[in-house]
Amino acid sequence: TAAMANYQTHEHDVIVIGAGGAGLRAAIEVSSRGLSVGLICKSLLGKAHTVMAEGGMAAALANVDSSDDWKTHFRDTMRGGKMLNNWRMAQLHAQESPDRVRELEHWGAVFDRTENGKILQRAFGGHKWKRLCHVGDRTGLEMIRTLQDRGVHQGIEVYMECTISKLFLDNGKIAGALGYYRENGDYVLFKTKAVVLATGGVGKVFTVTSNSWEYTADGHALAYEAGAELIDMEFVQFHPTGMVWPPGGRGILVTEGVRGEGGILTNSEGKRFMFDYLPESTKNDYAATEDEAKEWVDATINHKKSEARRPPELSTRDNVARAIYVENKEGRGSPHGGVFLDISYQDSERVKKKLPSMYHQFKELADVDITKQKMEVGPTAHYIMGGVRVEADTCQSKVPGLFAAGEVAGGMHGANRLGGNSLSDLVVFGRRAGTGACDYVDALKESPSINEKDIDAAIEELEAPLKREGGLNPYDVHKEMNQIMSTHVGIFREKDEMAEGIKKLEELKEKISRVSVASDKRFNPGWHLCRDLKNMIIAAEAIARSAHSREESRGAHSRLDFPDADDKKWGKLNSACSKDGDKMKLEHTELPEMPADLKELFD
Repeated sequence: TAAMANYQTHEHDVIVIGAGGAGLRAAIEVSSRGLSVGLICKSLLGKAHTVMAEGGMAAALANVDSSDDWKTHFRDTMRGGKMLNNWRMAQLHAQESPDRVRELEHWGAVFDRTENGKILQRAFGGHKWKRLCHVGDRTGLEMIRTLQDRGVHQGIEVYMECTISKLFLDNGKIAGALGYYRENGDYVLFKTKAVVLATGGVGKVFTVTSNSWEYTADGHALAYEAGAELIDMEFVQFHPTGMVWPPGGRGILVTEGVRGEGGILTNSEGKRFMFDYLPESTKNDYAATEDEAKEWVDATINHKKSEARRPPELSTRDNVARAIYVENKEGRGSPHGGVFLDISYQDSERVKKKLPSMYHQFKELADVDITKQKMEVGPTAHYIMGGVRVEADTCQSKVPGLFAAGEVAGGMHGANRLGGNSLSDLVVFGRRAGTGACDYVDALKESPSINEKDIDAAIEELEAPLKREGGLNPYDVHKEMNQIMSTHVGIFREKDEMAEGIKKLEELKEKISRVSVASDKRFNPGWHLCRDLKNMIIAAEAIARSAHSREESRGAHSRLDFPDADDKKWGKLNSACSKDGDKMKLEHTELPEMPADLKELFD
């Protein structure tokens, strides 16, 4: 109709959806190759979840521990992911991270320094050596600042507060995308030859999350609807340390950097409980006594080498989160349902210098001075290891012209992501996605086109809640989704519970089709949520079905009815969800075989 034809049109060789670390790095790469690129962000430029990655970015620079190298980093990443990672992605990440760190430094990033002027590195859970390059506890913020400056000076065109709701195909290849401006609801059509998804994760599917309002599985759903596969969706990382008090701050991230600088976890009885939760397979990697842990911390504070093993608080995130959950379930939790994290035993000026954001966060939100008092922390839905299946070297999905990088892409982190690997992942694969998109565009023989009827249908779908009378409240439906996922597919899972959750999600789909909002499109967050619900239900179903099918415990996927890992059956299988008409098809596919020379690293 004439009304539906009322939209802006922009044309670029490549559009990048998402302006965090991965999206910015991809856009910079496309621009540097001389192609036209449009960078689209759901919020304002600079408000990306990359800034929440506070503790550092992992790269084997060996500035603090000279024994570190890419092979050790690769091995740590694979072990952390319980060997379910795409080995090629983990290899590229470990090999290229040092160059990406030096590139950021060359572009103006100001890292903390060792006494001899090198980039300082700190310890994080699951990493054998101190390898996290950091800027206090504001590393992600510095990355975004640096990449934004670089991108803006390259003249990248940015479309802010714009939500993409539909990808268009021409003979199975990417042809464009439809979006709307959040302020006024005006539609915008992007004609393009390639799309890079860099939209982040799915945290708003859960009740308690470190993620803010933007994380509604947009990229996962866009890729799924376009025909791509979502792999490993059962692996949702619950960060062990989010704020639990006050209620308004519940779920806000408390960086792993606190534990990396020597923070201690205790229960309500004052016991340092993590010594009791170290898996047998990793016990030799961690301190066996408090004295040995103290020796490691003292060496860290004084920048000295030590043979002491790292403290048990630096076990992998999945293990620490489960430990905190059990402590609460057995009645040893803190007053507000968490445990205590304490770094107040250290010099107050050092704490303020190393953890300035955490100091201000607790002071302003909880009236807690972390230099004098303990923090209350507990698990919070933080990161999804699963995402769009991509080819490792180019980051292209099975849909020609559709690329993905960062949290929205699956494969790199396997069953559990190590802290610090996210920031280096963003720039390593952001760059590769940009390069892959450019190579794809250069090889195209003719430009794709968009069918006008597809545009009309996409707009009609967006406007349906505005025209529907007497429908359901989208906020009530979202709350119900949160309850289903947190109750049935949370930190610990069981067959019958998940089966009940899947049944409830099926019923919820029907409710989502009946949501409605009053007023018009202008300044209408309820209308935005109507669209977000359609994205989140895809991610929720993929998580639940994948988790229900994997009958073992591995990484961030913990089954009460299958408490052990089953390497023989499940150790080499990815779950893969794809669209099959109106249904979701779930398959299990073989992991790519690791070359013999890399296998030797695990002997």
